Amino acid sequence: MSDTTTDHGVNRPGSATHDAPLTLEQPTVGSLGLTDTLGLWGNLGISLLLPVAASYVVLADRPLSVTLLAIVVGAVIGSVLLGLAAAPGARQRVPAMVLLRGVLGRHASALPTVLNLAQCVGWATFEIVIIAEAASTALGTPRWPFVLAAGVVATGMALRPVGAMQVLARYAVWVALAAVVYLFVRVLAHPLPPLHGGGAPSFWAAVDIVIALPVSWFPLAADYTRHVRSGRAAFTGSAVGYGAATIAFFTLGVLALAAYGTEGLDVIGALVAVPFGAASVLVLVVVEVDEAFANIYSTAMSAQNLVSRADRRILAAGVGVLATLLALTFDIASYEAFLFLIGAVFVPLAGVFVVAYYLLPRDRWDVSSTAPTRPALLLAWAAGFVAYQLTLPTYFDGPGAGWTDWWTARQHDLGIDPANGWSASLVSLAVASVLAVLLAGPGALAARSRRRS
Repeated sequence: MSDTTTDHGVNRPGSATHDAPLTLEQPTVGSLGLTDTLGLWGNLGISLLLPVAASYVVLADRPLSVTLLAIVVGAVIGSVLLGLAAAPGARQRVPAMVLLRGVLGRHASALPTVLNLAQCVGWATFEIVIIAEAASTALGTPRWPFVLAAGVVATGMALRPVGAMQVLARYAVWVALAAVVYLFVRVLAHPLPPLHGGGAPSFWAAVDIVIALPVSWFPLAADYTRHVRSGRAAFTGSAVGYGAATIAFFTLGVLALAAYGTEGLDVIGALVAVPFGAASVLVLVVVEVDEAFANIYSTAMSAQNLVSRADRRILAAGVGVLATLLALTFDIASYEAFLFLIGAVFVPLAGVFVVAYYLLPRDRWDVSSTAPTRPALLLAWAAGFVAYQLTLPTYFDGPGAGWTDWWTARQHDLGIDPANGWSASLVSLAVASVLAVLLAGPGALAARSRRRS
């Protein structure tokens, strides 16, 4: 099979377009090279969410080097998984949720699609809130104007996604890099005392949080890499670009906390405390709009798996308006636990997908509207999700606390220590991947052997 083009009955022959096709039935053109892909994913990895999340990877009362090692280990594991999920997008030329038809079947792929719609709207809202909060903190002004500005700009980018990706890859990433380098220089010039407060109970729990960030892009990756010329460029660009940004930004957050902001683990406040830090944070706020854009655009792409003839521009405009209104009126913090629950759904699915795509004969990867359901792989995915919850139940407070309590009781029944310190992501990935090999592997390997002979 060609590394750059394929036709499984989803994209129909037709004239090339200068941007993303409007519907699922129109052809996709690979116009992004390795440099574009590196820049795009590096820019997507430059996110204020990462230094904010750094407070949860800090290992209190342990050498700073241990926390930094956890960041590197988690980033390498997560970014390799991201690259393995991104490469098929360039080869198959279809969005991420359509790509899942090959592992789950046409009808079963609707389940992760609906979940991805929920999480993309949630994360788009969360990103707009983060942008507005950071800007208002840096300038000492009300939040709502920045909510409106971020929503309008992100939605506009989603209407011309390939053009937006090229601008992000070629220009925005360098502006963001300059701001990051400046913040690193200023933070490293300050004494770095030990951190006595932290959110990670163990080394592998810290690794787990870092893994979650790159893997969270698994259900979105192919939406962008289907515009990349080759699978090799898609893998390298996404893994290296996002992995390097993940290490840099988590590290920046940890160092800023050590240097300036241990009280309350307020990372944004710590960065603003740097001389000229407010200006640098504002630069990163502007660049952060790409995260909101990506979630708005991917919501439209996911919806096309269910309604293939829907115009992505109409879908993106509707999602952008919804996310902006939610950012103005909704307490997104109350939605955060649900977003992490959906993340726990996609971690084992990433493992099943990678095993199935690289194990099954490529000509059996069916992404058409008649793709058959694969019950064995569905079972492997479900088992991985159960393993995740038994390792570290998704935490809910208030009305949803019953979910956490039920899984904690199951841990007790099985003799699993709730404070086990394991990485739920790695346990989930291992269970799902091994089961996928055991349940689907023998037939797949036999088919590959017959083809080679």
